[in-house]
Amino acid sequence: MSQAVCHCRNCQRQSGTAFSVLLVVPTVALLVQGQTTVYQDRGDSGAEVARHFCNHCGSSLFTALPSRPDVRFIKAGTLDDPSFMAPKLHVWCASAWHSTVIPDDATVFLWGPSKGV
Repeated sequence: MSQAVCHCRNCQRQSGTAFSVLLVVPTVALLVQGQTTVYQDRGDSGAEVARHFCNHCGSSLFTALPSRPDVRFIKAGTLDDPSFMAPKLHVWCASAWHSTVIPDDATVFLWGPSKGV
């Protein structure tokens, strides 16, 4: 569906770096084999966020939002081949690190798209 870079503080903490690169897919297109561990979180907006991790290695796999049950946000670093990723959407840029370079042609939201810019 789309690709995005999230600069929210929770994604920074979860990824251990400046942002999280995401592939947004329809929930029905995601097949999860095996169990995941879920960490119930709250995003910077205050909304609930279910962060799914691998039970074996602890890698962050994807995020599910109760407010958006139709999509899942896959952590692009977990893909076998992320070479096609070229996200042009950057969200929660109000908390982006000053050293983070956001391309000039990117669509930028200071907060999430639903909160406006």
